[in-house]
Amino acid sequence: MKKAVFLDRDGVINEVLTDRVKFVNEPQQLFFLPGVAKAIKQLNTVFDYIFVVTNQGGVGLGFMKESQLKAIHKHMMAELAKEGAFIQEVAYCPHKPKAGCACRKPNSKMIEDLARKYHVDVSSSYMVGDTDTDIIAGKNAGTKGVFLGTADPLADAVFPDLLSAAEWIIEDANRS
Repeated sequence: MKKAVFLDRDGVINEVLTDRVKFVNEPQQLFFLPGVAKAIKQLNTVFDYIFVVTNQGGVGLGFMKESQLKAIHKHMMAELAKEGAFIQEVAYCPHKPKAGCACRKPNSKMIEDLARKYHVDVSSSYMVGDTDTDIIAGKNAGTKGVFLGTADPLADAVFPDLLSAAEWIIEDANRS
């Protein structure tokens, strides 16, 4: 079985609700947070896969088309690859926030589907997010949860950013 790191997108990989950008609705609105490419590159050396699992209710709410979202993800993956940082696949929930779908985090369907598709052992994997819904989705799927922010009682670890989280994730995975 393989092991993976599942990353939320907004607030983990890229800026959201900042002076530069409120929401990412087109590729040129995607601004990487500091150290993200370096962190993913480090994780690539230890983990079989890095995935992105993201709620993108803006599609269901009509703020962008699904084709625009796919263009954003293609741009994100290409820019990271230029830095030697690779994401295997992006899974997203395009439904409205209160649609009641199975894929929207805190539900774990996106993680479980990727784990099944790529033969990932979720118990040896990590979900990194900046909201409790990210951590709950990871826990529901069976991963460890890493929270980016100040505190989350459900998380296994809390860090201010992805780069410092990556160092802990690698150390923790090597201990297992």
